[in-house]
Amino acid sequence: MNEDNSVSDDLKRQAAMFYNSTERERIQEHRKHKTTWRFWEQRRLVVALLAFFGFFNVYALRVNLSVAVVAMTEPMEVELENGTIVFVPEFDWSYQTKGLVLSSFFYGYIITQLPGGWLAAKIGGNRMFAIGVGATSLLTLFTPPLAHTSTALLIAVRVLEGLFEGVTYPCIHAVWSRWAPSDERARLATFAFSGSYVGTVVAMPVSSMLTHYTGWPGIFYVFGILGLVWTTIWWLVVKESPEKDPHITAAELKYIQESRGALAVEGTQIRHPWKAMLTSGPVWAIVMAHFSENWGFYTLLTFLPTFMQDVFKFQTSQTGWLSAVPYLAMAVVLQVAGHMADWLLKMEILSRTNIRKLFNCGAFLAQTIFMVAAAYAPSVSGCVVCLTIAVGLGGFAWSGFSVNHLDIAPPHASVLMGLSNTIATLPGIISPPLAGSIVTDRTAEQWRIVFFISSAIYLLGAIIYGVFCSANKQPWVVEVDSDASFDTDGASVTTARGYDNKAMDRSSEM
Repeated sequence: MNEDNSVSDDLKRQAAMFYNSTERERIQEHRKHKTTWRFWEQRRLVVALLAFFGFFNVYALRVNLSVAVVAMTEPMEVELENGTIVFVPEFDWSYQTKGLVLSSFFYGYIITQLPGGWLAAKIGGNRMFAIGVGATSLLTLFTPPLAHTSTALLIAVRVLEGLFEGVTYPCIHAVWSRWAPSDERARLATFAFSGSYVGTVVAMPVSSMLTHYTGWPGIFYVFGILGLVWTTIWWLVVKESPEKDPHITAAELKYIQESRGALAVEGTQIRHPWKAMLTSGPVWAIVMAHFSENWGFYTLLTFLPTFMQDVFKFQTSQTGWLSAVPYLAMAVVLQVAGHMADWLLKMEILSRTNIRKLFNCGAFLAQTIFMVAAAYAPSVSGCVVCLTIAVGLGGFAWSGFSVNHLDIAPPHASVLMGLSNTIATLPGIISPPLAGSIVTDRTAEQWRIVFFISSAIYLLGAIIYGVFCSANKQPWVVEVDSDASFDTDGASVTTARGYDNKAMDRSSEM
């Protein structure tokens, strides 16, 4: 009898060893081919590509008014009834009114950051992301007629657009908390985020071209329709998690689950430790870094076309093309920075915390220098070079703070992104009116003050992030065991804390 039990135990061990060996070989084989050029066979890469185009639309819908407002307020040749030719703008707005119109989007945007993160954790980041972009696209189509009706209605529709677009950034972290393997977080997240800068690069010159050929209303109609097309595709293709995607391979699912570690718990089970989160030093390091990067970015995003027109006397058609150059640099640098961060982590050259600090603080210090240099640039080429370097280096910062939420608290990443983006939206509300009140005479000296403020905030952000940043999972992170969520081969199941190998249990039952 004892001999039979011994044989049985040996068989169990051999079965378990064979199963685990087979699983390891499957995972290693998947990793070996995970960079295949046939990206559509890797579902997480499909999600990343569609997220890229989602953020492309998000920023195209956001920046279109920055170019359109130049055309809307530019003097136009008008013939009066008596035959007199005069030059009057279609919208005769003061600088303060123009600043209010441009910043109105952010009054709505700031409200839905935390609710968006909370809803994404509850009902799925993929759905909320689609609703946010889709509703913003639809409202964009109504912008021209409402602008012609009254300035108040234009401001109102921009506030509504901000309300819906405010959920997008928190939602994508809910998606990545489920879809991104831990050693691919930086490259997947930064690739998706780079869509916002490519959207800016494309939207600015295309908006200038549309203004020239169709008039400024064409800007809103074209990008509104593109946003609705993307929304339809995303809704049909992207699922809440890899466990719910019917087209994912078993090998890719296993790879994501093993690398990702603890699975974010089901929405109804998530309990956010608000007090611990709000008193956490690493959380506020992320918040300050996000605020600092957005201050410089939103200042340039909103006023760069106007700055080029005031200081270097560029016309509308020229400002769109030239203003897009810094964001092209950002889109390129983001790809390099994301892969570099993951490579340093894989090679164990630096700890995850030091990688985040190096990328974020190094970028902020360089941006401080080049923003000041741009303020004193004597020529348009020198100014564009300095601004291109300053904005482009922000790609390294995004490989630091923007994925830091996923490092310290994966189950709560969407809410933490909502928190940081709420504070980081304040620059979009404060910066345009502040710049409008400073630049009253449209002189280079007044614009320098605007650039000095951005430089000082970058420097402050570097100091705070360098002191308080951490990329270690925090002790207050709540992880609750959940039921089995997916069964790939009948031998194992997945819970919130990883894997339970059932091969031996089944052997014993038999």
